[in-house]
Parts: sequence; C-alpha cells; structure tokens
Amino acid sequence: MSYLLTVFFFIWIVNLFGLTPLGVNVTNNIAVTFCLAILTFLITTFTAKKDYWKHIFWMPGVPKPMRLVLAPIELLGIFIKPFSLMIRLYANMTAGHVVLMSIIGLMFIFKNWIGSPLSFLLAFALSLLELLVAALQAYIFTMLSALYFGMAVEEDHH
Repeated sequence: MSYLLTVFFFIWIVNLFGLTPLGVNVTNNIAVTFCLAILTFLITTFTAKKDYWKHIFWMPGVPKPMRLVLAPIELLGIFIKPFSLMIRLYANMTAGHVVLMSIIGLMFIFKNWIGSPLSFLLAFALSLLELLVAALQAYIFTMLSALYFGMAVEEDHH
C-alpha cells in the first residue's frame, strides 16, 4: 500500500508541476516511466505466490496440449504488463502536452483578432483538461499496479 500511495502522489504531483509555465513534465521522459514500471514489475515478481506461477506455467483446468501453447503467451504477458504501464503513462502525458503546445503555437500563426483569442480559449480549456488527465493517469497507473499485485498474491480457490 505504501508503494501504491507513493506512486500515485508522485505521478500526480509531477504532472501538476509539469503544467506550470516553467515546469518540466517528468512523466514525459520515458526513463522515468520505465523506472516506475520496473518497480511495479519487481514487486509483482518477487511477492508472487506459487499459485500465480502455477497459473502462468501450468494452468489448472486447461487441456495439456493447450498448456503448451498458452504457457509462452502467459510468460510474455508478464513482460507486457509493465511495458504497457510505461507506454500508457508516457504517451498520454506526451500527447497532451504536444496538443497544448500546438494550440498555443496557433496564436502566433494567426496574428489576427479572431484567431488568437480563439486559440487562447482553446488552450485554456485544454489546460483544464490536462488537470483532469494528470490525476487520471496517476489513478490508472496506481490501479493497474494494484491489480497486478493482487493477481500475484491471490489465494488459490480450487
């Protein structure tokens, strides 16, 4: 729980700092999101119970020939989960900032009395939306990490 709270508030606060005029968006750096995803991967891997590994390598209730097909797919899924965490956070934060900077750049391109105020209003509306996205991305990363942790420590119920 302490890791999840730390990650949530870290992502949320650095995303909010990234919205300030001179702020640098830390989650816009792939190395930061990679480190967060690796920490989630390591905690999931080293706290996992034997039932987690049994369900990955030798699924109960699945026919034996299908186990040979599904085991490599499940093993690949172990590495895809943190990769998707990393890319989701990085891409969403980068996309929001690219769109916002593009709209702000339109103010300089239009140079007339209609285009600049419209671009400013659109940029202001997108900045408000970025406040929501900052909290939402922190929540999604934390929730998915908690889901992965829960799957790793789930008790066997056969």
